Amino acid sequence: MRHKILVVEDDSFISNMIDEGLTKEGFTVTAAFDGEEALEKLSQHSYDVILLDWMLPKIDGIECLKAIRSKSMVPILMLSAKGEDVDKALGLGFGADDYISKPFSMLELIARIKAMLRREQHYMDTSAPKEVEKNKNDIVALGELRIDMDNFSVKKRGKELNLTAKEFNILKVFITHPSRVYTKAQLYQAIWHDAYQGDENVINVHMRRLREKIEDDPSQPVYIKTLWGIGYKLGEL
Repeated sequence: MRHKILVVEDDSFISNMIDEGLTKEGFTVTAAFDGEEALEKLSQHSYDVILLDWMLPKIDGIECLKAIRSKSMVPILMLSAKGEDVDKALGLGFGADDYISKPFSMLELIARIKAMLRREQHYMDTSAPKEVEKNKNDIVALGELRIDMDNFSVKKRGKELNLTAKEFNILKVFITHPSRVYTKAQLYQAIWHDAYQGDENVINVHMRRLREKIEDDPSQPVYIKTLWGIGYKLGEL
């Protein structure tokens, strides 16, 4: 199966370079040169990974990212000439799965894409816990949350919560291991399946966004508790 990649990049030189490199690797590549064109293509076709530039004409990368995330959990890799931590945090905070700064090598870009596809396949192949697997239509109850492990959906007081794939899988990790304490390194490895490089910002951003969606008061979380200096664990509800 040839994976389909949507490349949203307004610089034609960079777009062509990515297209050529990914095509050689066996990917099917579609190009869009502004945010408006990207959203139009997404309304007509599905893709396995989206490469999304930060600075785009018509609709910028972050607005495009938010629009995509309101409808889809497709893996998104942000591309940007900006390398500051605040920009990385912002991109990840709005639901990007990864971030790469320009200039980058095609080897690194291809490795990132393949890692994203492996993780996505891993999530699809991961067996549900035994108690859930017996009754796949059962909904896991956690306080006022109702988590549908099969359909990757979460409701709170009957209202659907719009979680990204990463946010859902962070919650799933704690639900399936309710008594375990996770350090940031262990949580990163469980969700990203990569060696932890000490980038706490990635974990902090995703945890903050998840708490903003599931907690009544994100500053005093009850669903996922922080154990200062250690890590995180599921709250006792």
